Amino acid sequence: MDILQIVGLGLVATFLVVLLQEQKSNLSFLLTVFVGCTIFLLLVDQISNILLTLREMAEGAHIQMVYLEMMLKIIGIAYIAEFAAQISKDAGQGAIAAKIELGGKIVILALAVPILTAIIEAVISLIPAAR
Repeated sequence: MDILQIVGLGLVATFLVVLLQEQKSNLSFLLTVFVGCTIFLLLVDQISNILLTLREMAEGAHIQMVYLEMMLKIIGIAYIAEFAAQISKDAGQGAIAAKIELGGKIVILALAVPILTAIIEAVISLIPAAR
């Protein structure tokens, strides 16, 4: 998927949403959600290529897969929360969008705790007095 196609789709959809918003606000919102999901689906191939490349790099660097998987989950949660928050904002629900963003941040923090623990344990093991 070329960026020009994504931008073109987005701009055409934006134009249509602006036209529909005054007459049929429900339809304009559905169009917004549909185009957002369509753009995401158009990017699935590129996302899978990125994941494959990251996996190959992690294997080449002898990084434990559990850490890579954890980082990918964190990134995925961030993107999903952002996408949902933007849809809520488009619907005029800024308060709900803020709660979605907060929920995403808390879930990310909960997933990051084992990684932070491993880093702290590694640093402590490097300190001579701690042995």
